[in-house]
Amino acid sequence: MPTLTLLEHSPTLLTAVVFVIGLVVGSFLNVVIHRLPKMLERQWREQCEELTVTELADSASAAPEAPFNLVRPRSACPLCHAPIAARHNIPLLAWLWLRGRCAHCHGRISLRYPLVELLTGLLSALVAWRFGYSITLLYALVITWYLVAMATIDLQHLLLPDILTLPLMWGGLLASLWAVPATGQYLPVEPRAALLGAITGYLLLWTVYQLFRLTTGKEGMGYGDFKLLAALGAWMGWKMLLPIVLLSALAGALVGIAMIVLKRRSLTHPIPFGPFLAAAGFMVMVWGPEAVTVYLGLFSIA
Repeated sequence: MPTLTLLEHSPTLLTAVVFVIGLVVGSFLNVVIHRLPKMLERQWREQCEELTVTELADSASAAPEAPFNLVRPRSACPLCHAPIAARHNIPLLAWLWLRGRCAHCHGRISLRYPLVELLTGLLSALVAWRFGYSITLLYALVITWYLVAMATIDLQHLLLPDILTLPLMWGGLLASLWAVPATGQYLPVEPRAALLGAITGYLLLWTVYQLFRLTTGKEGMGYGDFKLLAALGAWMGWKMLLPIVLLSALAGALVGIAMIVLKRRSLTHPIPFGPFLAAAGFMVMVWGPEAVTVYLGLFSIA
């Protein structure tokens, strides 16, 4: 209890502690980012084999695949497959200590790993500074960690897995049952706003998707984007959806134009929308309510 009291009365200490926790969580998110797409691919492959009679017969006599999930097997170097020692798995510091190379084969370790850890730590610290010692901080941290994982997976694989988007959405709806508006905390929102946010968020991008497909004959985004916006709406309410969509669309357009100008992407090359939704959702979560209040206040009559 004394430790919790100290964190409650020392914003600086709270921010520092949450930053370290964020680094550790970022290390775990690297495992999720690396393994979850492979786990889903293996699951899809097994389902396809079950639908093919000949492949099903062959697979019945084949040796079962080794377990592969978020826990097993142990973390190993992707190049030489040597197990990673605990001292080499310290978030951020281990990468700096090893100078970005494997301790066994000296192959380069992707910069993504320390970047995800550092980003998760910094965003977690920002959330702690913004919300202070409160239940809202816990909610905001969970949302932040989900957004980092989903944005990175979508950036690498053009995929927003249901196993991440749907629990985040249902978590927002469930948390709304314990919303206490009288405390001045706006996360989570009350049940009516959460339900409207989830429904409106999904239908908003679904409508854009259908109009784009009817106009061009192409699919402009994936269903995972609908579910991610629905999840953000479930946590923040329907009023925050417009700022999220506008910010993400603006950022996506600017980045897309820049990449085309720099000839790093062609007009036909897909650009994931999930990272822009995640970034906009985080910004609106942290600063959105005040901005929306000021905006609406411009149209109110004194």
